[in-house]
Amino acid sequence: MANIIKNGVPWYDQHNDPVNAHAGCLIKVNNKFYLIGEYKTDKENHFIGFSKYSSPDLSNWTYEGLAFPLQKSGILGPNRIGERVKVMQVPHSKRLIMLIHADDTHYMDPYIGVAVSDDINQEFQFKGPLLFNGEPVRKWDIGTFIDEDGTGYLITHEGNIYQLSEDYMSVVGEIATDLAPGGESPAMFRNKENYFILFSNKTSWERNDNYYLTAPTIHGPWTNKGLFCPKGTLTYNSQCSFVYLLQTDKGKVPMYMGDRWSFPKQASSATQVWLPISVSGSDIEIKQYWESWDWQNVLPKTDDLKKEPLKLRSNQPGDATTVEFDGSQVIINGDTGPHGGYAQFTLTNNEEKVIQKTSIDFYSLIESTGQRYISPKLPLGHYELRIEVLGEHPVWYNKTGQIRYGSDGYFVSLSNYEVRECQGQFKNVGFRQKEM
Repeated sequence: MANIIKNGVPWYDQHNDPVNAHAGCLIKVNNKFYLIGEYKTDKENHFIGFSKYSSPDLSNWTYEGLAFPLQKSGILGPNRIGERVKVMQVPHSKRLIMLIHADDTHYMDPYIGVAVSDDINQEFQFKGPLLFNGEPVRKWDIGTFIDEDGTGYLITHEGNIYQLSEDYMSVVGEIATDLAPGGESPAMFRNKENYFILFSNKTSWERNDNYYLTAPTIHGPWTNKGLFCPKGTLTYNSQCSFVYLLQTDKGKVPMYMGDRWSFPKQASSATQVWLPISVSGSDIEIKQYWESWDWQNVLPKTDDLKKEPLKLRSNQPGDATTVEFDGSQVIINGDTGPHGGYAQFTLTNNEEKVIQKTSIDFYSLIESTGQRYISPKLPLGHYELRIEVLGEHPVWYNKTGQIRYGSDGYFVSLSNYEVRECQGQFKNVGFRQKEM
C-alpha cells in the first residue's frame, strides 16, 4: 500500500530482509526518498558500514547497498564505532555531505567524520575528521540542519550548535553551547519563525520521554519546553533520530523519526517510529501514536478486518504455534512488556520453501499492544507461519557497564492475526491455527 507508514514493526526490502538503517536520516534526491542509517549486526555493536535504501513512497523499500563501507583503517576502520550518520545536500553544488560520529568501542575516542559523494548512487568517500579552527571536533551524538537560506549546521549532544562552512566540509563558528545538559540524539527543524531541537535523555538504548527546546532565531534565546509526547509513553517507545519535512497534501509537515532499539538483535528486530509533529507557534506535540498512517494525507490508516484469535503466551524456549493461511500477507498482533523476549518467525510456502526467517522483539519497558509483525507482500497463495519462543531477550548495559537495561524475561505474547487477500484489501480467508 503506497504512502502508508507502519510503525513498530520491521520493514522489509526487495529480498524480504529487514530494512537495516538506524539513527540515520531521510533525504530526497531526484524525486526518490533515500534512508541512510547504521547497518547493524545481530551479534555485537561495531561499525560495518552505513546502509542505503530507496523508496518512491516510504512504504516500499529497495536495498541499494552500503552508502559508506567499513574503512581499511583509521577512525572508521575495524573495531571502531560509526553512528548517527547524517547526509546533507549542498544547495548550490548539489554535492552530498555525510557527517558521522566515529569512536572506539569504549566511546573514549570521539570524532566527527566527513565523507562526500557527487552522486547518490555512488559510495561516499571519506575525507577525514570535521575541523574547527584546524582541530577535530571531538563530539559524539550528532544531528544536522539546513536553514532556509542554505546555511548548514551541526548539532551535538549536550546542546551544542555549530555553523558549517558554505560547502559543509568544516565548522566556521560556534552558535551555542550546553543548551541541553544530559541530552543526546539531537534532531533539529524550523517551522516558520521558530526553531526546534529534540533531545533524548541518556538511557543507552532504552527508551525515555524525549523533550524539546525552541527559539525565535538559531542564536536563541533557547527555551526548554518539556515533552512533545504524552508523559510516560517514553516517546511512544522510541528515541529521536531525525526530523524530515514531508511535502504532503496539507503542506510541509515535520515528521518525527525515531528508533526502537533491540540490542543485541539490532539488524533483525529494531524498528522505526515515524509520526507527524503538530506545530502551534513555539509549541510542538505528537498527540497520538498511529500504528499505520497515510503520510500524503496526514491521517491514521485503519482496515476493517475481523481479527482471528491467536493465543500464545509463553517464556519457555521451543514453545510455538503455527498459522496456515491463504492470502498475500499476514499481520500478527500481540503484547510487549518488561518481561518480553524474542520470537522466531518462519514463513514458508505450500512447497515448504522458507520465504523468510526473522526474529521479532516482544520487549518494551512499558506495556504495549498492537502490530508486532507484518509479513512481506507475497503472491496470492497458501502459506504457513511458525512462531517460536527463542528463550533470548534484549539486554544491555550503559557505557560504564554498571547499569543494566532490557528485559527480565523471555515472554512471547500473541493475541490475534489478520490476513490480506490481495494488495489494498483485507478479507478473512482460510484461517487455521495449530498449537505445537
